[in-house]
Amino acid sequence: MSPFIQDSFLRLIFLVVASGLLLPDRLALAQSQLKPAINQQADALESKVIAWRRDFHENPELGNQEVRTAEIIAVHLRQLGMEVTEGVAVTGVVGVLKGGKSGPTVALRADMDALPVPERAEVHFKSTKIATYNGQEVGVSHACGHDSHMAILMGVAEILAGMQQDLSGTVKFIFQPAEEGMDGLDT
Repeated sequence: MSPFIQDSFLRLIFLVVASGLLLPDRLALAQSQLKPAINQQADALESKVIAWRRDFHENPELGNQEVRTAEIIAVHLRQLGMEVTEGVAVTGVVGVLKGGKSGPTVALRADMDALPVPERAEVHFKSTKIATYNGQEVGVSHACGHDSHMAILMGVAEILAGMQQDLSGTVKFIFQPAEEGMDGLDT
């Protein structure tokens, strides 16, 4: 697995561990025991995470227009057995994973929106999308990494859903629309 994806998985999952959702009484031991299992699960998910990222990259949507993106995320979270709320702040998605034991609630967030910026990368999953922004037709791309953020958080959701019975508390997965602003929204 790429170091970036693996580090992102580990950081997010250890955030959950540090928040007291997994084995809070033995944090260092929990981290040392979980790291190999998390790495193994992350390796198994690598191709999925890359495919999600490339799909989101190729099909970007401006703020409050992330309809296709939101549907992909909501379907995935439901398949993991989560309670899912759609239409949050227009097109946002929130998935709730309740652990097998009582405990605190932790939120993990990823941005969903793309920018009104033409794609410049020469990759086979290059965005060729055009949208209307401030009354003009513009190229749209994930120029600041939201495609990666969403894909990684979907992977973390899958890993934590597999640990659901060991979680002490709740994890909210928040997929936020329009982080870059909604001033270009045509209604």
